[in-house]
Amino acid sequence: MEAAVTVAVITIVIIVGMFLIHRLNAQHDERIGAFRYSDALPGIGRRNRKSPRGTAPKSPPGDATRREHRDGSR
Repeated sequence: MEAAVTVAVITIVIIVGMFLIHRLNAQHDERIGAFRYSDALPGIGRRNRKSPRGTAPKSPPGDATRREHRDGSR
């Protein structure tokens, strides 16, 4: 008898927890739907770049000499 009551209580607690999580997810979805992502706050996330995006970083001069040495040893 005690085992059946324990199983019933655990099942009820799980169902209540599932319902609570479901309601919290629904509230979260409503908040996300109401939030406007396109409006950026001034000064946050917008940096002016000093150089264009497509330029590659310069390699150090020691890198070129190693490459030449490696190519000459083949």
